[in-house]
Formats: sequence, C-alpha cells, structure tokens
Amino acid sequence: MIQGSIVALVTPMTDDGAVDFAALKRLVEFHIEQGTDALVAVGTTGESATLDEDEHCRVIQASVEYVAGRIPVIAGTGANCTREAIALTRRAKAAGADACLLVTPYYNKPTQQGLYLHYKAVAEAVDIPQILYNVPGRTGCDLLPETVGRLAQVENIVGVKEATGKLERVRQIRDLTGAEFAIYTGDDATSLEFCLLGGNGSITVTGNVAPRLVHDMLTAAMRGDRAAAEAIDAKLQGLHAKLFIQSNPIPVKWAVAEMGLIGTGIRLPLTWLTEDCYDPVRAAMRQAGAL
Repeated sequence: MIQGSIVALVTPMTDDGAVDFAALKRLVEFHIEQGTDALVAVGTTGESATLDEDEHCRVIQASVEYVAGRIPVIAGTGANCTREAIALTRRAKAAGADACLLVTPYYNKPTQQGLYLHYKAVAEAVDIPQILYNVPGRTGCDLLPETVGRLAQVENIVGVKEATGKLERVRQIRDLTGAEFAIYTGDDATSLEFCLLGGNGSITVTGNVAPRLVHDMLTAAMRGDRAAAEAIDAKLQGLHAKLFIQSNPIPVKWAVAEMGLIGTGIRLPLTWLTEDCYDPVRAAMRQAGAL
C-alpha cells in the first residue's frame, strides 16, 4: 500500500504554455530529496483538464522515467467520459505508472449507480491498481461511502482520495472496506486529523511547497503522535489556507515558481496569481520555511 505524503505535482510550463520537461525533472529530484513518499502525475492539480491526451501521457511517461523506480508514480487518468478514462488508464499502465487516480466524472452528475458502473468498467478494462477520487466541490457529484464500499470489492480498486474534508468519512469508509483499502485525504487543512483517525496519508497540494514538513507531519500523525504532528502542522497552516486563496493550482504554481523550481506558465482558462495575493502567499511560505 502506498502511504504518507503523496504530492499532487504541478505541471511546469514555459511562458507560452508548453510543458517544461526540464523543470519537471527538477521537481522530481526535489521531491525525492525532500522525502516525498509518492507523486501524482497529471492529477487535477497538474492541470489535467487543459492537457491534450498526448501531452497528458507524455508527462506521465516522463515522470516515470525521471523517478526511475525510487518512489511510486500515480497517474491521474480520470475523465467524465468512461471510454476516455479507460484509454488514459491503459496508456498510464503502458508508461509504467504504479497506480492510477481517477477523479469522479465531472459536470455529468452521474447517479451512485452510474459512478459504480463507471469505475467498475475502468477497473475491469485495465489491470493496474486504481484509486477513486472524490472532490464534489470541483466535480458536482459526491461519491458516497456506501458506493466506495461496493467498489472496494472490485478487483484493481485499492483506495480512495476523499477530498470533502468530512472527517467522519474515514471511519465510515473503513468500516465498509477493511484495513487493506487505502484511504487518503485530499484536504490539506484536515490532513492531520484525518491521519490520526486512521487515514493512510494525503494526496497533497501543500506538499508541492513544503514537502519535508508535510512528510514529517503525516508520518507523525499516522503513528499516532499528535503532539509531534501538531507542532509541525502549525508551520503549515498558512500554506493550507493561502494555497487556495484563488483556484487551485493558481497559487501553488506561483509559490513553486517563487521558489525558483518552475517558470510562470499556466494554461487558460486559468491565469497567473494576481499581485494582491503575492504577500499573503509569501508570508505562508516563510512560516513554513519555504522562502
């Protein structure tokens, strides 16, 4: 089971919006040096919605190549079209990804049965470990614990990223799935409590900026050391808040650029962080020791 700090990696881009593979390689090395436990390539934080299929798969393949087996690479392969999700998942497996992360179909607003059949179809089509991803604030649909419990019985479905911030779902999902099913948070602000309650880690945005602190905090929380986890998380509270001062990944890409790791490329309809937000994000970075 993949556990700990799983960074939802930003996709570096040049000023004209092209994927910057040299910067991607720097990011991979940075995270391995800083103790990141696994990386998500081209998740929603990686601007998956605005990369075409070939770009999407090239970033996954490059991430696998750059990591070279040192930590797991999870490929973002979700889509609101089941056939597209299957195609992306097949290509991620061919590229050598260790697992896939599939966001719930967005905009369509499927029923719980539709969600069940969607994920079941992908899992039956591609033999690779698959992680469900529930983020109703972005997708317009909520993958309920009962549906997660049904899906946990499907071969290849090994975990869920639960990004509602509802801490009660840790126990609800665990009771419906069992100890071998991975439960990750996608909400940085509540990740400490989530892991103290038995979660297996965080698929984190904050980890892009303060990877060592996030790794150490989650490690402490997963071993039940509240005092140590809280002491570290106190330094991260500003980032948990200010990295969402505008739509993700706008603030986090600005912060990683401010660290000198990537350039200033971002794809429309997203735009660069507005100047009035620079100082609040910088203050949060300083609090975490990232500047």
